[in-house]
Amino acid sequence: KSAKTSLSVVFENIQGCSPKCLCMLLENISGLTVDDDFTVEVIPEMNVAVATFTKSIDTEEFVKKCLQNKRVKKFKMTARLLELTQSIKAENVPASISKDYLMVYFESPRNGGGLVSDVQLFPEEKSAVITFCHHEGNG
Repeated sequence: KSAKTSLSVVFENIQGCSPKCLCMLLENISGLTVDDDFTVEVIPEMNVAVATFTKSIDTEEFVKKCLQNKRVKKFKMTARLLELTQSIKAENVPASISKDYLMVYFESPRNGGGLVSDVQLFPEEKSAVITFCHHEGNG
């Protein structure tokens, strides 16, 4: 088990649940508020959503609650912790963005960031790879 648990939970097989419905469902299960305590990013082409908690909660316990929830079961969704990583890929990065801007953005606690060790820009792909000093971000 890693020293720090992921603050993000992946929900798979979400096609039967609209993004708004998913947010309400997660609020009901967690007792927290979307936008204030967590964010939800829906990736429709992969049929998944990722909830990232900005408020400290036991994400392992949250996953257990989700898997036991009758609505989650009815939608046939699955929930699991997002694997921890030291690098992320940012897409749709404007050509005018600088490495310094991305470093500051991803080091911001408000964005769930952590100390950045490297930024690689790929202007032809409109993307960047951000590497953090520690995989846990936010610290």
